[in-house]
Amino acid sequence: MGFMNDISPSRRRFLRVGAAAGGGLLVAFVLPGCNRKESDRQEVPSEKAVGHAATAVSERAPGLAPNAFIRIDREGLVTLVMHKVEMGQGTYTSIPMLIAEELGVDLAKVKLEHAPADNNLYSDPLLGGQVTGGSTSIRGAWKPLREAGAAARAVLVQAAAQTWNVAPDTLRVANGAVTNAAGKTLHFGELVDAAAKLEAPKTVTLKDPGAYTLIGKNHARLDSAPKVDGTAQFGIDVKLPGMGIAAVAASPVVGGKLIASNDPKALAVPGVREVLKIGSAVAVVADHMWAAKQGLAALAPQWEAGANAGVTTASIVADMMAKSQGAGAVATDKGNALKELEGDSKAGRKIEAIYEAPFLAHATMEPMNCAVDLRADGCDLYCGTQVPSLAQGAAAKLTGLPLEKVKVHNFYLGGGFGRRLEVDYVTQAVAFAKVKAKPGPVKFVWTREEDIQHDMYRPYYLDRLAAKLDDKGMPHAWFHRVTGSSIMARFAPPAVKNGVDPDAVEGAADLQYSIPELRVEYLRHEPPVPTAFWRGVGPTHNVFVVESFIDELAHAAKQDPVAYRRALLDKSPRLLGVLNLAAQKAGWNKPLKAIAGRKVGRGVSAQFAFGSYMVQIAEVSVGPDGDVTVHRVVAALDCGQPVNPDGIVAQLEGGIVFGLTAALWGEITLDGGKVVQSNFGDYRIMRMNEAPRVEVHIVASRDEPGGIGEPGTSGIAPALCNAIFAATGQRIRKLPVSASLKKA
Repeated sequence: MGFMNDISPSRRRFLRVGAAAGGGLLVAFVLPGCNRKESDRQEVPSEKAVGHAATAVSERAPGLAPNAFIRIDREGLVTLVMHKVEMGQGTYTSIPMLIAEELGVDLAKVKLEHAPADNNLYSDPLLGGQVTGGSTSIRGAWKPLREAGAAARAVLVQAAAQTWNVAPDTLRVANGAVTNAAGKTLHFGELVDAAAKLEAPKTVTLKDPGAYTLIGKNHARLDSAPKVDGTAQFGIDVKLPGMGIAAVAASPVVGGKLIASNDPKALAVPGVREVLKIGSAVAVVADHMWAAKQGLAALAPQWEAGANAGVTTASIVADMMAKSQGAGAVATDKGNALKELEGDSKAGRKIEAIYEAPFLAHATMEPMNCAVDLRADGCDLYCGTQVPSLAQGAAAKLTGLPLEKVKVHNFYLGGGFGRRLEVDYVTQAVAFAKVKAKPGPVKFVWTREEDIQHDMYRPYYLDRLAAKLDDKGMPHAWFHRVTGSSIMARFAPPAVKNGVDPDAVEGAADLQYSIPELRVEYLRHEPPVPTAFWRGVGPTHNVFVVESFIDELAHAAKQDPVAYRRALLDKSPRLLGVLNLAAQKAGWNKPLKAIAGRKVGRGVSAQFAFGSYMVQIAEVSVGPDGDVTVHRVVAALDCGQPVNPDGIVAQLEGGIVFGLTAALWGEITLDGGKVVQSNFGDYRIMRMNEAPRVEVHIVASRDEPGGIGEPGTSGIAPALCNAIFAATGQRIRKLPVSASLKKA
């Protein structure tokens, strides 16, 4: 299996520590912000959190005592306790590349196991917690993990130097071995005992980028084989002795309560064990999923809708529209934009627009699930989560158990996109486990319908924009008011300062365009449905709004959209560079090939988000019925130093398709307080035959890496909509496209 926890009882192994600490090389390093104490130096992951790779190490070297992050056994196998989770973004390949590069070991010699829930040891320096998200994995690991590899290399070299009685600088390291000037070699496994007695250097010298042998080179995904052969384990695959399977149903209206159910009929279904109720939700526990679903159908729960029974999408938007006319908290204020736009000045042409972006579901391929084994002396959680420590803390609070008595066993995530930054599915499962009468673990599984109708949605956003153009058609005053839910106010309250949610205005408050007078405001509006992060969140709507409005200004000025952006990017050379690269590769100035019976167009978007600069150019055709085909997308990216270019391309391809799906069809609507959509039949996903050809061009750079998990998604909607405008003359100011584009 290679990387995942194996929770089968016949194969479970435990790593032992204690007196045998000299059996391996302990390499201690701390991610910035971890606040690790000296007493933590020998701390090890939870025994049940180890994976198959660690099991193999234990069998070969029973005397091994691992460090919290990295260890090397007597056979030279390096084990990295991974503080990030793998949900398709490739971190289980790119992060080990950082260690292997500086350590001087073949990547095949680096094995992984999940880190246990521990905010002190595994906190991300950019996010302030044990979190995977925000396109931060490589950005946060870039320096500390290379330093960890370099520190390990240094003590191995020192051990070899003492063995041969030579100077360390006369030795070279490659392929997991140290070689001296006479050609003699000692493999890492032969050096660990001696190296373990040495003190790791406090400062290290990192490789010059010109000497990289792994970083910047294409490398196949290390997790591909187990995912192809079926041995990869996701949370939904968990099997425990005597485990029941539960189907779950929650009130279809937020705030609703259970008022009736047919328990006897549900319990009469063969295989059903128990019916659980927690007020706002029910679960039927059975021997297998089919019996659980049949039992839930027989249970026929009835709900009291409560105060939100009359909520509709129209009522939410009407409330937002009214509120958006008031003043918001100031995120950016440069010059005197309001006076210029609202005063008596007659100079220049004023352009105004209102944009809307709908609620969106995550629709991960693996629906929400969590297995819980709750006992008087502890609680074990088996799930896929982006926030192991948050899940642990929530379960501890709910059960009253000490934090150390709650163990989180993490797995591959079958899609995250921010959905598994939330712990609602974990707390619900634990709440059910608390009222369970029969002993033993239970795996709680949401159906696809439950998953879509009880998601925590990307907020609905309503944006008001205005700009004044000078006599050359360029904007000299710009105003943007964002109205929408504040995710940060719930998720990380200290981040909200002076009423501004930094995520909600990202991509709007930090414009790369040179506009003399600029004002950006934020107005918080909380709908009666839960909202959460969604693969980019703020930038997914702000880049759409800003880049669409810039296109409107270019059209009003009768200027080419690319040339218009060039003129505004004099202070952002990196974004200008990728704009020129994308235009060249897409053949921007060449006419598109005509398609009989369809209108063709090309559109552009530019962005700086998640630490990366990107431009996308989309080529589309539109039929007489308003059907849109995206034929080609050209993306140019400056993300600093690429680690695994092939992984970057895969991320952008996936992100672009994800973003196109949302832009073309994605929309969650409410009627009578209930979510209307329920499955892929009415929450449509782009099909393989509908996906465009995607070309990715990566700028060679040695700057520190930027993020790449979300830029592909956040930049595609405006490129698509600007291409539709170029083809049809119709400006899309409200997503999804399918609901706004008029027939010819």
